[in-house]
Parts: sequence; structure tokens; C-alpha cells
Amino acid sequence: MVKIGTTLLQGPQGFDGRLVEAVVRDLARLKHEHSLNIVIVSSGAIGCGMNVLGRTKRPQLLPEMQATAAVGQSQLMHFYESLFESSCNGLKTAQVLLSASDLDDRRRYLNVRNTIKTLFEMGCVIPVVNENDSVATAELRFGDNDTLAARIAAKIDADVLIILSDVDGLYDKDPGRYKTARLIEHVTEVTEDIEALAGGSLAETSTGGMKTKLAAAKIARAAGVTVIIANGHRENIIPGIMAGTAPATLFGAASGVLSHRKRWIAFGRASQGSLHVDEGAGRALRDGGKSLLAAGITGVTGDFPVGAAVRVLDPGGKRIARGLTNYSSDDIRRIRGRKSGEIAAILGRKDFDEVIHRDNLVVL
Repeated sequence: MVKIGTTLLQGPQGFDGRLVEAVVRDLARLKHEHSLNIVIVSSGAIGCGMNVLGRTKRPQLLPEMQATAAVGQSQLMHFYESLFESSCNGLKTAQVLLSASDLDDRRRYLNVRNTIKTLFEMGCVIPVVNENDSVATAELRFGDNDTLAARIAAKIDADVLIILSDVDGLYDKDPGRYKTARLIEHVTEVTEDIEALAGGSLAETSTGGMKTKLAAAKIARAAGVTVIIANGHRENIIPGIMAGTAPATLFGAASGVLSHRKRWIAFGRASQGSLHVDEGAGRALRDGGKSLLAAGITGVTGDFPVGAAVRVLDPGGKRIARGLTNYSSDDIRRIRGRKSGEIAAILGRKDFDEVIHRDNLVVL
């Protein structure tokens, strides 16, 4: 899977696809010579729309963003379709537009995988995935295509996710400010120290930055996907990555790979709230593989029904797990801090001993 960032599709005068032309040719060569299954996750719909509409500043209001994306999406897909058909021995493209709600529902989540795998079986099709910006609301957005790419890579069992941007990878300090900045070539785990090295995005048409790329790396690694961040502005970047000669940052896949169901729990659903736990409960979840009981819960944030996906936060507010609740937020507020044996007397019933069973919980 190759994610092509907005900065590779924008030039000084707006939309500029010259850099991507070389990437597409290299991907087509890999497809023909090695029969690899390839997916492109492409940013650029809003940027293309801005170009068509003659705008230089990214729209801020949601309706304007949706409308601009609707204008630009057709141009973006026509661009990819023309490239593959004219210079890549007749390879076809398929447009796959997704919103976060498509991954919230498990049936639709599975259908995404089935659709892409069927496109692979056709042998001559390169799926081009993008967020459906023209209909996605603020609550239902992935937020950036780095996250989208990681979640889809995890879903389809991709071997490698290549994130192409305008930087060579992750540096130990800001290379724009410090000449002594050193490229970190290999990351074995995305720790808090690694995350602290990330900065933001300065591009008008971009929503991502190194922070979103590190978040994407965490998602993909948990599913056994190797992640590579590289500079798409470099000539012959795809062959260089495949040969291991291009400057880049490689994030090795995690040793313990989550099952598909656990991936859906961890990354396939939008969180509807948070459960705050004490140190003992946090330790039991992290180190003991235990379920979350009401006794260890100290607070509840948000309003959610039974079966909702929620974050589990330690006393310092750090996210340590995600899971599916056996009780609603109202019920959890009533039973938090109490023993399982007291639940029936408090609620008038006891559906489960656990607020989140360990089978429905993923430690992050």
C-alpha cells in the first residue's frame, strides 16, 4: 500500500501531478514484473478542488470543505485513470471512497476487505482509496489519510505501507531548523520519546504531519504491517525503497499481531467515550491480561450505549486500551468503584461481571 500525500500533488500554481507520474510508473512496473497487489491511498481531493475553484486557502467550514472535495474528487480520479491507462500498459483504476462510519459497522468493515481483495483477483486493477470528504461530517472523519491508509492496510493484511511525503522520514530534531538533524532509519517501537520528535503540518492543503504518520505507524505495526516513511520528491523513490537504498524511516512490524476482530476493536471503530481507571486496574489490564471490572473505574467521560467502543485511560489520562462495553455510560456511572457482587443490587440486574471482558479489550 502506498499513501501519496497532498504535498506531492501540489505545485506553486496549484495541482501538479508531475511528481506522482513517476511514482505511478514505478508502481505499474512492480505490478507487471512481480504481480504485486498494490493499493494507492491518495490525498488531494480538496487540493484539486481548490485549484479548479481558483482558491489558495483551504476552506475551514465543513460544508465548504465537502463541496470543494466534491469538485476535486473527479479531477483527482481522472488524473490517476489517465496515467495508468496511457503509460502503464492498460492498467485500470478503481475508486474506493470511505468514511469512518464504514469501518464502525463490522459488516461494512468486512465488505471493504472483500471488495479490495476481489479487485486484486482481477489482476489488472489498482484500487485508489480516499476518504469520502464530500459527505463525511466532523464526527465521522478519519481526520487524515495517514490514519485511513493504516486502518485499511491492517484490514487487508498488507505486507508494507509506504507513506510518501515531502520529508525523508523521522528526524531526531527539526531538520528545517537544525543542520545537525539526523534521520532515524529504523524504529522498533513508537514510544512517547519517539512521538515527542514529531511536529505539525505547515501546508495549506494538508491535514497531516509527522504526528499523524507516527499514529498510523502504531496502527499498522499492531497488525503486522511494516511501515516506511519516505520522500516522494526524490527521483526513483519506489525502486529505492524496494532496494533498501533510499533514505527513509522503517518501522518494523510488532511481534504480537492482533487478530482481525481485535484490530476492529482497536482501530476500526470511533471511540464514543472514555473510562478512567485506577492504577491497580491499569496494571491488571496491561500486565495481567485481565478484564475491566467496575471496581477499578474512577470516572466516565461521554454518553454511550451498551456495546460502544471506548478508550480506557490511566490516572494520568494516558490511553492504555480500547474495548467494547457491556454496560451503558449511565449504568457505569452508577456502578463505578463498586464490586461485581453489588451490581445487581444497584442496577436491579447484573448482565455481566465485567464492564469490558478481556476478549473485547485491546491493550494499546
